[in-house]
Amino acid sequence: MPRPVHFEFTVNDPDRAAAFFRDTVGWRIEKWDNPQQDYWLLTTGSEDSPGINGGMSRRSEQSPPGTTVTLDVPSVDETIAKVAAAGGTVILPKMAVPGVGRLAYFTDPDGNAFGLMQADESAA
Repeated sequence: MPRPVHFEFTVNDPDRAAAFFRDTVGWRIEKWDNPQQDYWLLTTGSEDSPGINGGMSRRSEQSPPGTTVTLDVPSVDETIAKVAAAGGTVILPKMAVPGVGRLAYFTDPDGNAFGLMQADESAA
């Protein structure tokens, strides 16, 4: 059964947001070394207290509004077909996240954005 494995949100000022979440809730925040995108990795848990880790990026016109939860799925293609059949809309087609997997975004019939991640370390 697909379960939430990641969350992400967009911000206007990543440095300000990083400082805010470090200072208020103690998250560890590191800039991801990816020349294709400004992206920060958010670690929300520890070995003693696991959490769902996430990310943040600089807000743009293409960014889904609000916080997006990403679900771990065995097949992005099969899940996208089910999304479309159930009245959802693909908002960002499947793409590779190098070394991580295949990612796509969709909205449910009420307009809520979600991500789908198919783990695949060979994604390039």
